[in-house]
Amino acid sequence: MNKIVLMGRLTKDPEVRYTQSGKVVCQFTIAVDRPFSGEDGKKEADFIPIIIWGKPAEIAGNSLAKGHRVLAEGRLQIRSYDDNKGVKRWISEVIANSFEFIERKADGATSPASPAPTNNNPSPMDSFGTPLPYNQEEIPF
Repeated sequence: MNKIVLMGRLTKDPEVRYTQSGKVVCQFTIAVDRPFSGEDGKKEADFIPIIIWGKPAEIAGNSLAKGHRVLAEGRLQIRSYDDNKGVKRWISEVIANSFEFIERKADGATSPASPAPTNNNPSPMDSFGTPLPYNQEEIPF
């Protein structure tokens, strides 16, 4: 079974593209904290590329921005290619089936590329109240 679930913060705004056949694809990278600190005592993170297709890609492209915390679920894909010098390169990425909004970046620090949401059509997410701060020490694994 190839299943992966990751939670992290977007390192930059998502990129949305359309293939020649008209399919929509969204790419973004999330920074996932490691559960331990490095030798110097600083937290370390892995930067994991996420690719999502179809309607979820449109939603991600329109809703996510740099700094937002997101949970992505999908499968790990490892592929290779030969660069222009003939050296074989490997790429690891997550092909996501779905994602969930965990929290937005702190108030007052929103990205200029993502306008503030309007409440003309409140989403079901609006009824959940304010997000709780994330505390890694409380995770049981």
